[in-house]
Amino acid sequence: MTQSTQLGYLKMNGLGNDFVVLDARAKPIALGEEQVRAISNRETGIGCDQMLVMEKPPAGADVFMRIYNADGGETEACGNGTRCIGRLILDETGKSSVKIATVAGVLIASNGMNGTDVTVDMGVPKLKWDEIPLAEPFHDTRTIELQLGPIDAPLLHSPAVVNNGVPHAIFFVDDLNCVDLGKAGPMLEHHPIFPQGANIALARVDARDAITSKVWERGAGLTQACGTSACATAVAAIRRRLTDRVVTIRLPGGPLQIEWRENDEHVLMTGPAQTDGEGILPEHLMGESVDAG
Repeated sequence: MTQSTQLGYLKMNGLGNDFVVLDARAKPIALGEEQVRAISNRETGIGCDQMLVMEKPPAGADVFMRIYNADGGETEACGNGTRCIGRLILDETGKSSVKIATVAGVLIASNGMNGTDVTVDMGVPKLKWDEIPLAEPFHDTRTIELQLGPIDAPLLHSPAVVNNGVPHAIFFVDDLNCVDLGKAGPMLEHHPIFPQGANIALARVDARDAITSKVWERGAGLTQACGTSACATAVAAIRRRLTDRVVTIRLPGGPLQIEWRENDEHVLMTGPAQTDGEGILPEHLMGESVDAG
């Protein structure tokens, strides 16, 4: 993307989870919540689930990635977004692997086996109640006390919780349509047990190496795919001994392969990253807080 008095952007997606990508490595871009919401709006703006801003990297990294949800708030991690930025920096540098710094830490992205997919080392998941975090102690986070619906016949209950950059609650179900996630998601995202909110996933185990999932993403809503949720779902299933250590997570937008390595506990996520187009942000979306000069 060229630097000028105009601000260019790329539109990218990972399994339909779509992003507006800005390059702020040459000139800083100050984005306020109002500008993020305006750009992310699908009716009056460019439209996206998240905005990704590439910034100058700290020592030892190839780029810093800042992530904004469509509601204007900044978030710590985004698996599909990391693959997209990884694809850009891998192609730009010609390296076999690159280091992407984020608020949550440094992630390593490398070329997948087929040459087009990107594999991201998402690091070691956090599993203790105060790391997720939860509002009260739970000795075993493979299952916590949380339910939706009548006490004697809950529609959802006993989720696993994992933090791999952001908090996740995973409800293992036999029927992915047992609740309307568009309605249940917001209530569970903001449940008092999650002081920082949480991504909410419904997950159906199909085989020892396959899970189908639907996700309500914190700050974004229903999404075609959520990379961090796929990683958290795999970790939760493996901890409950429902699957093996390599599992394909099928999301509405397509599949991601997740491996939770036994030797170092790192989670590896592999999937596609695509560029859909590019453009110049209209001035009415930029606002005074965007310094594109």
